[in-house]
Amino acid sequence: MNHSFNSHRIRCISIIGGFLDGTKFELADGLNCFIGARGAGKTTMLEFVRYALDALPSREEQPIERRRIESLVEKNLAGGRVEVTIETKDGLQYIVSRSSGDEPIVLNVDRQPTDISFKTGMVFGADIYSQNEVETIADIESRIEHITSQLAANANQIVPLQQRIAALTDELATLASVEEKLARFGAAGGQDAATINKAHNLKALRDREHRIARSGYQALVTYNEELTAFKGRLVQSAATLLDREVASGPNGKMVQELLNVVTQCGVAIDHLLQDAKGKIAESINQVTAMGTRLTTTHRQQEMEFQALIEKHQEAQGQAAERAKLERLRNDLLAKQRQKQQNIEQLGNLETQRQNLVRQLSEQRDERFAVREAIVKNINTNLAPAIRVSISQNGNPERYQRILEDGLKSARVKHGIVAQKIVDAFVPWDLVVALRRRDSGVLIERAELNPDQAEKVVTAMANSSVLFELETVELMDLPTIELKDGETYKESLSLSTGQKCTTVLPLLLLESANPLLVDQPEDNLDNRFISEAVVEAILKMKSRRQMIFVTHNPNIPVLGDAERVFVLDSDGATARKSNEGTVDECKREIVNLLEGGENAFKVRKCRYAY
Repeated sequence: MNHSFNSHRIRCISIIGGFLDGTKFELADGLNCFIGARGAGKTTMLEFVRYALDALPSREEQPIERRRIESLVEKNLAGGRVEVTIETKDGLQYIVSRSSGDEPIVLNVDRQPTDISFKTGMVFGADIYSQNEVETIADIESRIEHITSQLAANANQIVPLQQRIAALTDELATLASVEEKLARFGAAGGQDAATINKAHNLKALRDREHRIARSGYQALVTYNEELTAFKGRLVQSAATLLDREVASGPNGKMVQELLNVVTQCGVAIDHLLQDAKGKIAESINQVTAMGTRLTTTHRQQEMEFQALIEKHQEAQGQAAERAKLERLRNDLLAKQRQKQQNIEQLGNLETQRQNLVRQLSEQRDERFAVREAIVKNINTNLAPAIRVSISQNGNPERYQRILEDGLKSARVKHGIVAQKIVDAFVPWDLVVALRRRDSGVLIERAELNPDQAEKVVTAMANSSVLFELETVELMDLPTIELKDGETYKESLSLSTGQKCTTVLPLLLLESANPLLVDQPEDNLDNRFISEAVVEAILKMKSRRQMIFVTHNPNIPVLGDAERVFVLDSDGATARKSNEGTVDECKREIVNLLEGGENAFKVRKCRYAY
């Protein structure tokens, strides 16, 4: 073991079954090269490693690439198994075993299963790049994803709450006129006016008491129904998980014991739920009895009210209309209380949202600081051949796309209008202007005409699109430039070969993870490989393990590979035909990568070396 080699390493790759059945590769520190004719299984081997380490591309970000790799693995592993022995930078060794279609199993050195997972990259990580994948490097930060997810959930709560508040506000618009009519009834004079008004007030109060009693009863019934829905659910779920084949298998007893714990928990919870339902039933009986007594009291009081009203002819004529208005007022007062509760809930959600937006901004700033440090490191290592810079919030593409989608129904030229707004506003300033319904600032800063500005405000002021704009990410915009003579050319104006020339050395910078690249020489000229790539390899291989699938002799020869693996295939299966140092695999390097000894000698004579 090389104790100065403070990085993760892949020690061994073994394939059992399928196209590469029986092959085993003991890897060295430093540079390892896989060579062979096309179709010999070199790329397949690299993708097997990726599959075993559960390092496939994201389903969301790169679905096509992921399906390509999954299809390749399924076809070439053919129900077999891949085992990758790894060693962490702390010197701990594990064996990752993964069969076709199954999840990876991490074993210790005694081949006993552990509960370790490599998904987080905290225990062990590997940087793996398929052919041409050096142009699509993705780095997704889990904290930003988590906050973004919380913000989406927050918006899903805020939007319906805003809609309920708006609907209640519309209904409450009649409250003032109802109270005004009731006030006129109360202001009417006449004999015993005060007594009549008091009787009507008490009648309205009885209506509110009845509503409260009914709501309390309904709350108990609803809660009881919700508990009933939960009762037995966990026990039933556990009962459906075990099938006969698993139960009779070698680990059936362990699985059954695990499910027994789940079942016992479900039974215990069901007992608690039954106790709770018993308490609710008891409370329902009490509330029903109390409600009955209250109703009886109300009836007696209503008879007294009627007797009083019947003594006053004018009051009797107004009693029905006044009672109707009192009931309507009580209904509106209940909705007013509901609206106030909703406003308080909305306030809490908006405070929560403000905190989440602040956290999101902080995380993005922190990420940019890290990226700036990386850029500085890259420029230190690769100047003057390559120059890299990064601009925070420099890419507004997603911002503009959200705006265009939100303006499609506004009856404006949404592409042109969106571009003007993007040029004039950062998203959070635009959100403030739209929530204030400030069309004037859109006219002033975005140079929209009054009609366009009003249509933008109307379309978006109360739209859920505002929540997207509030959190939309203006992606950090990296600029990679390659020195071309005395000037620098941006990566957008580079050819495919020049892009790879620019990006590949970035991959070769220092990292604790082993680097696996399939055919890094694609689209690169030999001069660049020998001068830049090989130089980077020689600089890094004492501190970082590299595993390359290659058809270019300069990489193993000039890079002085510690181990070369030669693969061969008869079309049906592949095999390892040789392995060793560059000298030990010289014949295969010459034949496979140089075109054979004669071709090598002819070139030497032609070039007069």
